[in-house]
Amino acid sequence: MTSLQHVNPRVRGIRVSPQSVLQSLGVQKPFQEVIDLSSGDPHRAGMKPVSFIRQVLAACLYPELLEDESVPLDVRLRAQRLLEDCAGGSVGSYTPSSGLLHVRQSIAEFITRRDFGVPSYTKNIYISSGSHRVIVKLLASGEEEARTGVLTPMPCPHTLPTLLDEAGVTLVPYRLIEERGWAVDLEELHRAVTTARGRCQPRAIYISNPGNPTGHVQTRESIEEVIRFAAAERLLLFVDEVYQDSVIGLDREFISYKRVLFEMGKEYADTVELVSSHSLSCTCIGECGQMAGYMEIINMDPEVTHFVDTMLCTDISAPVTGQLALDLMLKPPKPGDTSYDTYTQLAYIVRALELLNDLPGMSCQPVMGGIYVYPHLYLPSEFREEAKTLEVEADVLYCQKLLKEERVLVGAGHHGGATSSHHHLR
Repeated sequence: MTSLQHVNPRVRGIRVSPQSVLQSLGVQKPFQEVIDLSSGDPHRAGMKPVSFIRQVLAACLYPELLEDESVPLDVRLRAQRLLEDCAGGSVGSYTPSSGLLHVRQSIAEFITRRDFGVPSYTKNIYISSGSHRVIVKLLASGEEEARTGVLTPMPCPHTLPTLLDEAGVTLVPYRLIEERGWAVDLEELHRAVTTARGRCQPRAIYISNPGNPTGHVQTRESIEEVIRFAAAERLLLFVDEVYQDSVIGLDREFISYKRVLFEMGKEYADTVELVSSHSLSCTCIGECGQMAGYMEIINMDPEVTHFVDTMLCTDISAPVTGQLALDLMLKPPKPGDTSYDTYTQLAYIVRALELLNDLPGMSCQPVMGGIYVYPHLYLPSEFREEAKTLEVEADVLYCQKLLKEERVLVGAGHHGGATSSHHHLR
């Protein structure tokens, strides 16, 4: 019989995020409805699917629709083209471990357009249902002071610490500067990497741009600083750019790390290892449940990328409908196509920011992009004392009370093991 002592020690050591605890609490309570503002799942929050994407996927799943003239012509043509790339003309077949060739070509073309002609090549594109996990496991090695470390922003995506724990990788925190709109600070990066040496081997830096959960969008100057830092410290740059389609700050635009890297000249463009990722969880379509995204890998030793493909083989392939949805996301209907007028998106984040800043006991830095806001909580001393008595972080207790009393689920800014006198919501 299996007992706790037989469970992998690394699994037993995985920290449980406050977010997971709150979500399970919401399930256990006999609420008729819980308003979930924390999951980053647009469809769960009420966003309607993009009809063009769902129509094409429907025709791929049920090819008889290709003969149905009530289905828009551009939908039928697109579905037919995608099915031609599937083995046996069916979405029920496996694909190559790195993804369908046609979709990877579409991704490379999208990146080249986005980066104003900086070339992207299909051989550098990998489609998966979890690029973060692939790269983290690829880097994981060593024990104790030789253990791999990843510089990780604080705050960061709430699933990232758990993922690092699972892989046996040391989280090396670096603080984002709230007073500067959650900017990445070069001195803080140097402090983090210096203090980490001796207890682990820093081998990568994780960046989220636009920031998750802060909404910060980096300037070109900030990106150049990070690239120079990574080059000097010989760190792999792992950049999550999933919210690149949703920059709302009037004084900011999204610029990819790859574009900046290549515009800095061969000294950096030919040497700095870069892994950049994007996925269906983006703001414009929010197809989180389709479980597909891509990563582009630059300047990595081919002997290493061989093992990226090997690791993808363990999952056989990303869900085929998710791969097809990636193609549709990156090559939407063009002006003149039947479905063009229905392919629209709406954003409400500016109104949310105004509302939060009007609430007593809260303030929020300007949001420049992404789907999250990350407000600062100013909690009274008696509330903090109550949390201390209960041995929980004050922002976690606030979220628990908000869920129990108002049926509103938000995430605590607190990260397990990272005690702070500042409290936030996500």
